[in-house]
Amino acid sequence: MTGMPIWYELMTPDPAGVAAFYRAVGGWDIPAQGNAMPNGSEYREIKRPDGGNLGGVLTQTQAMREGGARPGWIPYFHVKGVEDACAKAESMGAATHMPPTQMHVGTLAMVADAQGAPFYLMDPAPPANDPNARSDVWDREKPGHCRWNELATTDAPAAKDFYTRLLGWTSDRSMPMGERGDYLFVECEGNQIGAINPWIGENQPPMWLPYLGVDSIARAAEAAKANGGTVINGPHEVPGGEHVFIATDPAGATVGFVGPKGE
Repeated sequence: MTGMPIWYELMTPDPAGVAAFYRAVGGWDIPAQGNAMPNGSEYREIKRPDGGNLGGVLTQTQAMREGGARPGWIPYFHVKGVEDACAKAESMGAATHMPPTQMHVGTLAMVADAQGAPFYLMDPAPPANDPNARSDVWDREKPGHCRWNELATTDAPAAKDFYTRLLGWTSDRSMPMGERGDYLFVECEGNQIGAINPWIGENQPPMWLPYLGVDSIARAAEAAKANGGTVINGPHEVPGGEHVFIATDPAGATVGFVGPKGE
């Protein structure tokens, strides 16, 4: 699965404060109790409605916030050999925020691309009882999973070059987006996993935005607003007939949702 998204991490200062939002919008469960980490943080796994995993929640400590960490979602991309991948990323202008670190789940590192968008590189270690296990957190069709990955950036052509060289993606299709350039679709292993978006909000840092699948956009948007979130874009229809909206959760993390229009 090299190059594929294999995990999604929500960094938030208040896991309990956002749990009701994600449960109401899409049925995701964030446990009340987390696992303690050596740096004083906590980690929780996010469960999908079907019982599988979507990703995890990392509690932001005061030290993280003082270091510039903001609430947000960060994807993990599968690589073989995290050390080599980090070195290659750095040679193309990336910055390493967390050096390659070995854990029981595999080796991972956090980097930011040349425009500043953070993401993880990970060489996962499958469970001992299932050596052929594959991540299923991303699925283009199913609610409960992440269905689309969108990079908002200040330099879409440079980002395309960076990620295709680093992760082996292809990007042969595009959609004109006016004066700022084209919306660049990206594929991995024959899957259209997302796109690079040249339109970025004023004062918005470059970032990866996951679009999480829901069963009804109309219902999910109302649930978002009723549970402390703010809808900042949409709902509206996108090519292919699906509907989307973008929101901030109660702690300020930006997240997208995609699904049928619903009622």
